[in-house]
Amino acid sequence: MICRSACLSVALQRAKSVEMGGMMSYFHGFFGERETRILMLGLDGAGKTTILYKLQSGETVKTIPTIGFNVEQVTHKNIKFQVWDLGGQTSIRPYWRCYYQNTDAIIYVVDSADKDRMGLSKKELISMLEEEELKDAVVMILANKQDIPDCLSLTDVHHALGFDALRNKTFQIFKTSATSGDGLEEAMDWLSNALQHRN
Repeated sequence: MICRSACLSVALQRAKSVEMGGMMSYFHGFFGERETRILMLGLDGAGKTTILYKLQSGETVKTIPTIGFNVEQVTHKNIKFQVWDLGGQTSIRPYWRCYYQNTDAIIYVVDSADKDRMGLSKKELISMLEEEELKDAVVMILANKQDIPDCLSLTDVHHALGFDALRNKTFQIFKTSATSGDGLEEAMDWLSNALQHRN
C-alpha cells in the first residue's frame, strides 16, 4: 500500500512540472490548443520513453530505464498533449496511482516480443483500470516492437491481454514500432478523435 506522504511528494513534483509547462494552457478551449493530460504506462523495457520522444521530436533517441518520470509536450493535429512517461520497474509501478488524478487518457505500451511477461502486463493493466480516478479515461494500447522477428502479432497481444476490463471504456489497440515510428501516426489520430468526441 502506498503511503499518503509518497503520493504527496509525487503531487508536488507534478505541480512543479505543470508550472514549468504553463498552467494557463489548461484554460484554452478544447478545439483551440487545449493541453490534454496523458499517462504513458507499461512494464519496464516496453518502449515508452522511445515512443514519447519519437512523438515529440520525430527522432529515435537512445534511452535509459526511467526512474520516476519524463514529461513532455506533444502536439498532434490541434491538440497539445502533456505526456507523462512513468517508469515501469517493479519498484515504481505501485506509484502509478499517484499520477491518476485529472488524466484524460492512458497510453498503455506492451512489448510484443516479451512473451514471458505478457501475463504480468495484463495484470497491471487490469489493476490500473479498476482505479476510480481513471473511470472516464480513454485507453489506447500500443503493441510495440512489431519490428522484432517472432514477436506476438496484434491479434495474439489482443488475446493475451484480454479486454473484459475494457468493455465499458473507449479503447483501441494498435501495432507499433517505436524505432521506425510505424503505427504511431494512426494511433495518435485515433486518440485525438476519441478525446474530441468524448468532450
